[in-house]
Parts: sequence; structure tokens; C-alpha cells
Amino acid sequence: MLDIKLFRDDPDAVRRGLIRRGEEPGVVDVVRELDVRRRSVLTELEALRAERNAGSKAIGRGGDEAERQARIGAMRLANERIDALDAEREVVEAELERHMQSIPNLPRDSVPDGRDARDNVVVREHGAPPRFDFEPRAHWDLGPALGILDFERGTRMSGSRFYVLSGAGARLQRALIQFMLDFHAERGYTEVQPPYMVREACMWNAGQLPKFRDNLYHDAEDDFWFVPTAEVPLTNLHAGEILDASDLPRHYVAYTPCFRREKMSAGSDVRGIKRGHQFDKVEMYKFTTPEASPAELDAMLLDGCGVLEALAIPYRVLQLCAGDLGFGSTITYDLEAWAAGCGEWLEVSSISDFGSFQARRAGIRYRLAGGGGVEPVHTLNGSGLGLPRTLIAVIENNQQADGSVVVPEVLRPRMGTDVIQATKVLSPG
Repeated sequence: MLDIKLFRDDPDAVRRGLIRRGEEPGVVDVVRELDVRRRSVLTELEALRAERNAGSKAIGRGGDEAERQARIGAMRLANERIDALDAEREVVEAELERHMQSIPNLPRDSVPDGRDARDNVVVREHGAPPRFDFEPRAHWDLGPALGILDFERGTRMSGSRFYVLSGAGARLQRALIQFMLDFHAERGYTEVQPPYMVREACMWNAGQLPKFRDNLYHDAEDDFWFVPTAEVPLTNLHAGEILDASDLPRHYVAYTPCFRREKMSAGSDVRGIKRGHQFDKVEMYKFTTPEASPAELDAMLLDGCGVLEALAIPYRVLQLCAGDLGFGSTITYDLEAWAAGCGEWLEVSSISDFGSFQARRAGIRYRLAGGGGVEPVHTLNGSGLGLPRTLIAVIENNQQADGSVVVPEVLRPRMGTDVIQATKVLSPG
């Protein structure tokens, strides 16, 4: 959530930021009008309550009966007006809150202008795509042939966009998750195993609501929301808390399954296991002071790149343009891994600085050094990395002419093998 002071002190900056995002700037005037109404009501309420208190004391002192009755009448009118103003205040505050919760974060000045993903900027590339003396196969052919990926049984159990990993495929997924958790833990991140279901307030705090309501899975009876990313529970790890400046930054890493109601259509982007309603992801998350936020973003980006380099996956870094930023982000870098069988770059991470946007929603603050006041922390998040696209890149880039797959060196101790060979594939049954 943006600071209401921005709308009061520099509304033009908010308008410019929204326009850069491709959003309607007229909401700025709506917020300003609601804010003025709210403050006007609060001022009148404060005056009336003071008047009521003074009148109550005067009545208590006794005196002329006519005068006393006049004061009682005046107090009755004051109470009626206070009740009316309180009702008006609730309506205005609810409307103001609704608008504030729906306004996205503003892009940093350094974020390039642009309307959508076509305007994102390639910052750098690392590693060369592998060359083969045979036609590389995509994972949707390679996996079933190896007996490690089963689309038919996944669909039979749960419907379209579900699949089963088995044997070496399941071990490879688990090895990737364990490797990534250990990789980040070695770099100072504290591992967390959070709940996979949270209360609705957690979704609002993380900025998933109201914008992404249609993409979330929800059990209405118990008010459980299945997490679309570990970012949600990690944001709420310190919700409502005041942290000490000396305890910042705090770095966390977590693995969770993720659940999203994907709105998918036919096309190359959804073939195979690139997109689904359920997937696994390792998430990096940071709480920091505003001053340290840019450096922490750079460090998180290096950590995400480090995983890809350790796995020897060619990748590129994109800076997202203003029109393609996520709802809560003020600056984002995407990491895209090369997948030789698909012949395309696959996004495996978005690494973002949210500034104070989530912290304001979640009430996460820190006490300034020297016993000063409190301010919202800054939060940062990024996949470290996302599956199954990382698994796709590993399989497709390391395939051999006989259909086997060479296991990346860093995963071999966890896999217990150097090569994934074809196993007996179960008949459809």
C-alpha cells in the first residue's frame, strides 16, 4: 500500500507512476477527496467530543435547572451528530481503504518505460546454449520416454495441467529443492517451513488481494487460502511486529508447493509442464531498512543467478519495464533459463523490491536506531528458483543422443547417479 502522504504532498508523482504502469491516474483525485472528507469528519468529531465532555462536566456541577436542561438538550443533539459522523467516518474510511488497497506500487525512476513484456530489457546473458549433433527433444517427449514423467495418470487423477513425476524424475525434483535450500542457507538465509494455507488477511498483507482473487484457491468454510507462493507466508512472518534496526536485514528462504488457478489457453507457452495449477518453488525473502534495500536487491539477484550457474544452465537477466511490473513491485528482474528442447527462454525467477508496499499493508515496522520513531521496513522477494521450469532446463540441456540425461554435478550426491537412464515405462492401463 502506498503512503497516504504521497497523495497529499506529491500527487503528481503518483499520477506519473500510475501512467507509466498503464494505470488510470484519476484514482489519485478520488483518494485525495476521500482523505479530505475523512480528516474533516475527524476534526468535527474531535470538537464535538470535546464539547460533549465539557457539557457533561457542567451538568455535573448542578446550577439552574433551566440551564441544566438546556445543556442536556445540547448534549443530546451533540450525541446524535457524533453518531451520524461516526457512521459517515466508517463509510469514508472503508471507501478510502478499498481504493488504497487496489492501487499498485510505483516504479522506481530507474525502471525503463514500456507497455508490456515486449519492452523488457535484456541486462545480460550468461553461458552459451548447448549444441547437439542430434535433434534435441522437448521434455514432453523426453520425460515420458525415460519413464520419469507421466501426463496421462496425472490428468486421470486431477484433470488437465497435472502430471506425475516418478523414479528419477521425482528424485531430480527433490534434489533440486534440497540443493537450492542448502545453497541459500549457506549464504545466510534462514530456512523456514511455513504453512501452505493461510488466513485471508495474509493474502491482503502480501498484496495478493484484491487483484488476484480469481487466481487463488480458497476453502471458504475454514477461511483457508492455499498459498500461490511462499512469499505470502514469509511476508506475514513478522506481520504486526516492530523490529529493531539492529536485527535488520533478515533473510529467509522457504520451499512450498504453490497453487494458482491458471487461466491457460492453447499455445507453446503452456505445452508440457511449464504452467500448471500446482508447482514447487523455493523462495527468497528479505526484510531490510530503506537505505539498504537497493544493495539487498542486487545481492538477491546474484543469489538467484548463482543457482543457475551452479547447475550450469545458460540464462539471461531481464529488467521489467514499468508496464510489466507486478502489482506490488517497484523494480523487478526476471531470470530466464534456456531450455534446449523447447528452444526458448523460460522464466524461473522474478526478483523484486517492494519497498514499503507490503510492510504498510502488513503493519511491519522497525524502530530507528537510537530509540527514535518507527518506520515501515522494506521487503524483497524472489524465486530461488521456481520449478518445474528449472527441472525442464536441466533435463533438456543435459540430454544425450540415446535419450539419457546427464545429472548436473552438484546434484549427483543427492541423486545417487550421474546419468538418468530410461526405465520401464508403465503402460497406460
